[in-house]
Amino acid sequence: MNAIVMAGGKTQKDEPLYEISRGGYKSMLPVGEKSMVQWVVDALNESSTIESIFVIGLPPANPLESNKPLHMLADQGDMVANIQEGARQIHVLHPEETYALAVSSDIPLITPEMVDWVANQVINNPADLYYNVIERKVMEERFPTSRRTYVKLKGIELCGGDMNAIRIGLALEDNPFWQRLVEARKSPLQQAALVGYDTLFMLLLNRLSLKEAEATFGRKLGISVRALMCPYAEIGMDVDKPFQLEIAEEALKNRGG
Repeated sequence: MNAIVMAGGKTQKDEPLYEISRGGYKSMLPVGEKSMVQWVVDALNESSTIESIFVIGLPPANPLESNKPLHMLADQGDMVANIQEGARQIHVLHPEETYALAVSSDIPLITPEMVDWVANQVINNPADLYYNVIERKVMEERFPTSRRTYVKLKGIELCGGDMNAIRIGLALEDNPFWQRLVEARKSPLQQAALVGYDTLFMLLLNRLSLKEAEATFGRKLGISVRALMCPYAEIGMDVDKPFQLEIAEEALKNRGG
């Protein structure tokens, strides 16, 4: 499998990390001894399931180190276009590949074990789209001050992860839901509204189970969707704010990084 790393985007003045990054690329923000994106690339490098890495959004001159093939791709303007560009390049260079891992550059705490866990879920359970979800108790036990956004389903509260997977063919298709999902990705309620107000109503009443939500989203989007119950809080520990940067630095320090 090959990995697409979304690393573009300079911090804007209205964003919490602007003062720290001085308006530079968020992915290049130092976390401990390395940049945020380098930690992600390192985990992919040490993974046993990743063949090559496609980093999107950074200038080619950025000094990323990799012992696996590393391809630097230009920013296409938004997340959907970036994933599609990554999928196109993978298809050109590795036409035999069916799936790609889509990884955010702001989860510096991921490890090779976590990468391999996600990749193996894909290999063993074919679908069009895979989305990691993390139980609130798992997230808060590992990072009690992370302040994640959670959605309530029947009997469970979940937040989303930032390392997912997609069938390459689907990424190359023109599907209007892609852009709408990206725009609503920070709001679980908006995500539910995209696939119908009946789903939203059931969600508000906490009546949907995870399997029911998975089936409903897949049916209304016209694709097969797999929600992966992820045991690793690190996959959901994205760094968007200064206090989250401190959490990541402390975790890496305790890990010896």
